[in-house]
Amino acid sequence: MKVRIHLIKIMLISLIISTIPQKSFSQSIQFGLYAEPLISWFSSDTEVTVNDGARPGFAFGLTLDRYFASNYAFSTGISIVNTSGRLNYSDTLLIRLKNSQTELYAGDNITYKLRYLAVPLGVKLKTNQIGYMTFFANAAMSPKVLISGKGDIPSQNIENESITEELKIFNLGYNITLGAEYSLGGSTSIAFGVAYEDNFLDVTKDNNGQPSDKISNRIIRFRIGLNF
Repeated sequence: MKVRIHLIKIMLISLIISTIPQKSFSQSIQFGLYAEPLISWFSSDTEVTVNDGARPGFAFGLTLDRYFASNYAFSTGISIVNTSGRLNYSDTLLIRLKNSQTELYAGDNITYKLRYLAVPLGVKLKTNQIGYMTFFANAAMSPKVLISGKGDIPSQNIENESITEELKIFNLGYNITLGAEYSLGGSTSIAFGVAYEDNFLDVTKDNNGQPSDKISNRIIRFRIGLNF
């Protein structure tokens, strides 16, 4: 909790600073494109609902860094995040599908496949260039909206069934990215790094008869990108 509070403070301060015109600050803007293979899983706050394994996924998007000092930038962008997770319930419960519902028996697992539109907002810190390399850290809040939700229930031969009735449409997370950029000349560079993301809000709804739980989506991302 303390880490989350400190991250929020840092990002609020950076947002305020970035809106103040200061002649000594560089106002350069850098764009970037990136792709991120990722690993994601769920965590639960109850013993009735438990995580049942990590899943692969993929994200891609673009970044915009507005530098308000030579080594500090307000960072934003837009991305599509394809993430997923598998849950196992110790109780039998009804699962709502697009045009029907089905009974998930105790001990059966269900895989949620989620696609979000995310708009991260944060601050980027980077070192001076060392040879061809520059190292950076990025801390950001990440509001996101669900644009697709699919579900697999292997015990019932259900695959890629629309399951948005079981999912909340909005979430909010934070992420920390550590990485490096290799200069290709001028403002162009190749970026690579690793990121950890956690979410504040519940991924799933607690429909009638379902356990009251909080399901969080956690993600480790591996970034490769191009800045220009």
